[in-house]
Amino acid sequence: MPRTLEITLLFLQSFHVAFLLLHDWISLGHLNDIAAVRRANSTQALLAGTLLSSAPFLFGLAACLRDYGHPYPQWLHIWLWASYGLLFFGELRAWWIPYLFHADPALVVRYKSMFGRTHSFLPVRNGIVPNTLHVTLHLATLATLLLLSQLP
Repeated sequence: MPRTLEITLLFLQSFHVAFLLLHDWISLGHLNDIAAVRRANSTQALLAGTLLSSAPFLFGLAACLRDYGHPYPQWLHIWLWASYGLLFFGELRAWWIPYLFHADPALVVRYKSMFGRTHSFLPVRNGIVPNTLHVTLHLATLATLLLLSQLP
């Protein structure tokens, strides 16, 4: 695999792991609202969500680092495609389908309470707007899938 492709893939995986581990715990200014997230979720729920959501990506990153400079085994290709494919499906389902087509009223209330004070650059549609931090994550997920399609 070309070195640039491998390094870029490792960078994107590292971004995902860092995002999933930290975005609900460390303030990033106007990009997130830690206090609002904590009002909407118990510490126990946040901890469980952080650990469960980041584990598959941390495992995939560790496996890629282990095989750095060598062809990835078939099981790792499958793992990466499955984990990032499911993540992208979840991002579409959680943000883009409600935003573009129809948002459940309860989702609108929840998103406004957790993300209403965060930075966004898109217009509000169906009562919600994907914030800048989540749009960045979603673009990184799409870029990761595009890179995965280039693996030998």
